[in-house]
Amino acid sequence: MTRSEQELFSTAAITSFKLNGQFLAIAEELARPAGITAAWWQVLGAVQREPLPVAGVAREMGITRQSVQRIADLLVAKGLAEYRPNPAHRRAKLVAITEAGYDAVRGIGPQHAKMAARLTDELGVERFTQIVDALTDLSAALDVFESE
Repeated sequence: MTRSEQELFSTAAITSFKLNGQFLAIAEELARPAGITAAWWQVLGAVQREPLPVAGVAREMGITRQSVQRIADLLVAKGLAEYRPNPAHRRAKLVAITEAGYDAVRGIGPQHAKMAARLTDELGVERFTQIVDALTDLSAALDVFESE
């Protein structure tokens, strides 16, 4: 039986919504022992490689700029991140992770590794790789519509 294009799109969306909820629940469990929330982890993760403006974090994470701003302000207040001058834009400061922020993220590592191993055991490394590649392709295909 062949599914219609509309059914495929709807199933992909509904499954993605469910996956988002599942990942957020797991992320909360993983982040809690490190003293942070999943949302804090998400923002810290976005700036681990390089400092970004709030709008850049929002684009990277697919969340609103206002949400990122609230979280960034909390992270700065807690000493997990800091604001730095942005040479490209005088008013839009960069959010940068601090050493305390790196410590918090590193604290998630052992449980994160266990969860990754459990999921790999469940799916197998080849199938898990195919799923990740398919999700990445789907996200890239949807990015085309945002730029139109």
